[in-house]
Amino acid sequence: LMKYFLRLFLHTIMVAAEVALLINVVFSVIGYFLTIKLIPSFAEHFIVANLYGRDLNKKSDKKVPEALGVICGAIFLVCMFFFIPIPISYCTGIIYSTVIDLLLYFIDNLLYTCREFIQFIGALLSICCMIFLGFADDVLNLKWRHKLTLPTVASLPLLMVYYTNISNTTIILPKPFRYIVGSEFDLGLLYYLYMGMLAVFCTNAINILSGINGLEVGQSVIICISIILHNLVELSGPVAAYHRFSLYFMMPFLGTTLGLLRFNWYPSKVFVGDTFCYFAGMTFAVVGILGHFSKTMILFFIPQVLNFLYSTPQLFRLVPCPRHRLPKFNPETGLVGMSKARFKPSEMHILGSFIIRIAEFACVVDVKRGLGEDGQYMEINNLTLNNFLLKILGPTKEQSLTIILLCIQAVCTAAAFFIRYYVSTFFY
Repeated sequence: LMKYFLRLFLHTIMVAAEVALLINVVFSVIGYFLTIKLIPSFAEHFIVANLYGRDLNKKSDKKVPEALGVICGAIFLVCMFFFIPIPISYCTGIIYSTVIDLLLYFIDNLLYTCREFIQFIGALLSICCMIFLGFADDVLNLKWRHKLTLPTVASLPLLMVYYTNISNTTIILPKPFRYIVGSEFDLGLLYYLYMGMLAVFCTNAINILSGINGLEVGQSVIICISIILHNLVELSGPVAAYHRFSLYFMMPFLGTTLGLLRFNWYPSKVFVGDTFCYFAGMTFAVVGILGHFSKTMILFFIPQVLNFLYSTPQLFRLVPCPRHRLPKFNPETGLVGMSKARFKPSEMHILGSFIIRIAEFACVVDVKRGLGEDGQYMEINNLTLNNFLLKILGPTKEQSLTIILLCIQAVCTAAAFFIRYYVSTFFY
């Protein structure tokens, strides 16, 4: 690992010399300052438009503007729109001194330049669609089944660009399988299904690991930094162009998201809404797919994958699921504890009942039976990583819970790098 961190340091110096990336960093800084300037300016307008909520984990009943993730997303798009000509102009040879040099370079790189431009437009179109649909979700309060449809619709521009521009559906198989089916395997349409499912997962994975101040934005910042580190390490490799493309998106995303985190951190002055969760998830999906490191991307989502698996019985309605599953606030102690779902055993699907019994035996779910006046009700903790940690730690401060979850995210990032750069060498 020390070798790769040394490479990271050297690559950082090399990247600083690249004009396009330097300009991208400048746009990222501008995005940060625009975000911290515009969010307070627009916050009151959201309250007037009835886009507000109340923090259930606070004693105060103050109105908190909601869906402010749309401001962050809009600033990101503006930064990227202004940045589009920079790498394209740089690649087509504007910095060349003679007409002959310019023509030769232009002919050699015309195909690559057009392809990169199309990828830029397709990626931004998918992100823009996701921001719009996410804001529609915040305004219309759509049902859960719609949350699976929206990312699918928004990913269509990305999939169409991939089909017309790249159209590579071949995967490299691990060493144990190469003796059976060879070193490569063409998935065909299944690869597009995989990419569509990746977009759906990334957008919803951040959305379901939420409910406390700073968690959605904080985990997005850590994932973004993880991707940037991975891109920097790979800049001297054979696929440096793909990772440079990813950096073009991740740097402005980091700048605008850090600005949003400043207002969403405990005690939160604004709520980010589903808009930000969808925006962040689609941005990660875009760079993972077009940057050709989707498997590594999934490694950076280890806590989100664990949270999804733990939440599966409630997400798929095998077990009754309340509208909100955020931790429960105790106004007397000022601490948050497990939130719980109460229902009759007959309301569970037979498979859900089996899963809960296994989880109870494994001590990963808190189950109480024989509740209510007639003893017909049972109660379980809501199946989220937040509540699971509270089951282990007991009631704690909301800010402390956020910090613990973000530390877990950071530790999982370190594990992801270990898997990517060490464990994977035994299989690829």
